Amino acid sequence: MSSILSGGAEAEAAPDRRASQIVPALGGRSIVLVGLMGSGKTSTGRRLAKQIGLDFVDADAEIEAAAGMSITDMFAEHGEAYFREGERRVMARLLSEGPRVIATGGGAFMNEETRANIARSAISIWLKADLDVLWRRVRKRSNRPLLQTGNPEATLKVLIERRYPIYAQADITVVSRDGPHEAAVEEAIERLIFFLRFSPDPPILQRLREASGSSGESGAPPREHACVRVELGPRSYAIRIGKGLLAGLGNHLVDLAPRAACAIVTDENVARLHLAAVERALSQHFIRYFSVIVPPGESSKSFEEYARVSNALIGAKLERGDVVIALGGGVIGDLAGFVAATLRRGTPLIQVPTTLLAQVDSSVGGKTGINSPHGKNLVGAFHQPCLVLADIDTLSTLPSREFRAGYAEVVKYGLIGDAAFFDWLQRHWRAVFEDGAERAYAIAKSCQAKAAIVAHDEHEFGDRALLNLGHTFGHALERLTGYDGSRLVHGEAVAIGMACAFRFSARQGYCSGENPAKVEAHLREVGLPARFSDIPSFQAPPAEILEAMYQDKKVKHGYLTFILARAIGDCFIGKAVEPQEILSFLRSEVSSG
Repeated sequence: MSSILSGGAEAEAAPDRRASQIVPALGGRSIVLVGLMGSGKTSTGRRLAKQIGLDFVDADAEIEAAAGMSITDMFAEHGEAYFREGERRVMARLLSEGPRVIATGGGAFMNEETRANIARSAISIWLKADLDVLWRRVRKRSNRPLLQTGNPEATLKVLIERRYPIYAQADITVVSRDGPHEAAVEEAIERLIFFLRFSPDPPILQRLREASGSSGESGAPPREHACVRVELGPRSYAIRIGKGLLAGLGNHLVDLAPRAACAIVTDENVARLHLAAVERALSQHFIRYFSVIVPPGESSKSFEEYARVSNALIGAKLERGDVVIALGGGVIGDLAGFVAATLRRGTPLIQVPTTLLAQVDSSVGGKTGINSPHGKNLVGAFHQPCLVLADIDTLSTLPSREFRAGYAEVVKYGLIGDAAFFDWLQRHWRAVFEDGAERAYAIAKSCQAKAAIVAHDEHEFGDRALLNLGHTFGHALERLTGYDGSRLVHGEAVAIGMACAFRFSARQGYCSGENPAKVEAHLREVGLPARFSDIPSFQAPPAEILEAMYQDKKVKHGYLTFILARAIGDCFIGKAVEPQEILSFLRSEVSSG
């Protein structure tokens, strides 16, 4: 855990140092300031954001920008109900866009839905001011629609009586007094530190642990078949995990899309091993199908192959209600998924992953895409499947290197939010590799964790970014090796990236040195790389690695976003990491071998 949560001498550190540690401890949550007009939410919020290193946004300014008119004009032309509905929508959007400091309008917290959204994804601070303080601040201003009455001071008193009992539900209360706003900022920081030290875990970590259950320690034996649900309302779908599932594909397709035809997209290697079984399963149900086969490897995630596959499906007269089946690993899932997302503006998709990496990660959650010469997965779309069918028997045909690479993504779920699962993997990884019942269990646990995150943050506005642990480093390494699978495959790049993320976290003081040592030891025990020197003939200088990182999709306002760690099972989103800090770390990594 970060030092802000550990008490002791850190609580006595200088304000700037304490403030710099608040953002990691937020776990992706925003800070929302609530209170009546004149309580100083905007002034205090702007100063607070600057001091702790978050973006600041004024909700009222966002509402005016969205409506193209001032709040006063909105009240005059459309009434308060129109304004409140706009306020509700804007607050929902702001809360979904990641950690920041948000100053709200006086009435925003009165909306029950908005309060619930704030409780789920933010920490709320009530700036509480007495009537005389508020009146001195607002009496000379004419832009307060609610005070356009015959007796505005009496109106303000009524608002206090009505709203203060609701404001009192905020997580933290800070008294707003006459005087410099810095005093309120300092009090807010002190109370935030106290709250973060003793409050429960951030909501996403709670959700991950609830989804993971007891990580197999309850005595219940692992099961060889499982079904995990991805809860997305009317677009919810099942992930079916087990042996011998390919034979039932036709039955599932008939249930999901009666009378639909389908297109099977696969690669040459998978076609040789599994295409006949899939075609047989479809023929048994008299389903019309055709197949498109692409070359194996990352090079197929290209504009050229995307165009070729799309034109093949159009030429075969695949209709909008027909189904695309992605049969293969992550490359096929991404390519076929993107074709399905864009063909006739969206056709149904069934993911049939045949690699461990695809079964536990890329087939779940709706991310699809292709590569650009500038970087990996830079062109794509979110397009959820209607079914994921993970037949564990297909993993027996994987080369051992590919299975190990996929295992890196399994380890990731323990590292980001479930230390007990990581401990379980340390004890049982050999059984997972040997196709015991533990294999199905490890896949199901991984899918449960991903399903929980996707259901909470489908389009990666916030907590879903945790799934990118190790990927900012890893994608850069893949790019610098030219996506040459003989030197480095995706799972190996992720393994090195995760080890780097933990070492960087320790270097920044977020976690103890024993955490990266433990991560690296497990990766090496199963045969995965953990350092740049493990990549054959890799000699890229630190500045070149950093430049490759800047092609990552998670760059925002010129700053890199990293998933960092307080401990194994306790990761957070680190935004606006200084380039010089990364460059210094990369130099140490390169020089240490």
